[in-house]
Amino acid sequence: MRKALQNPENCAVVRTVGYIGNKWKPIILIRLLTSGKVRFGQLASKIPDISRKILSQQLKELEEDKLIIRHSFMEKPPRVEYELSSLGKTLIPVLKAMFDWGNQLEEPDKRCIWEPVID
Repeated sequence: MRKALQNPENCAVVRTVGYIGNKWKPIILIRLLTSGKVRFGQLASKIPDISRKILSQQLKELEEDKLIIRHSFMEKPPRVEYELSSLGKTLIPVLKAMFDWGNQLEEPDKRCIWEPVID
């Protein structure tokens, strides 16, 4: 007899989806993976369909979850850069697996053109 999952919050898959499971977070993580350190404006231009407000909100959440690092420079004008943290880099195989699995579901002409750079 199977034991029922008492609390979905204890499920590792549910926990992972809680960190990266919305429309924009995987895209932001992929852009940071392929671009390295990047300024807010550069990141916004690489994801043209996201509003600056939502991008800012998602970056704050990713930083709170320790998946990205925010570097602030006290310059005139102020400069901020974002990059994947060590923890964020551990998501590379997860994102790659999601990419590969998702591409199997689409016709070849509709597939995502992103090819993750895996070190």
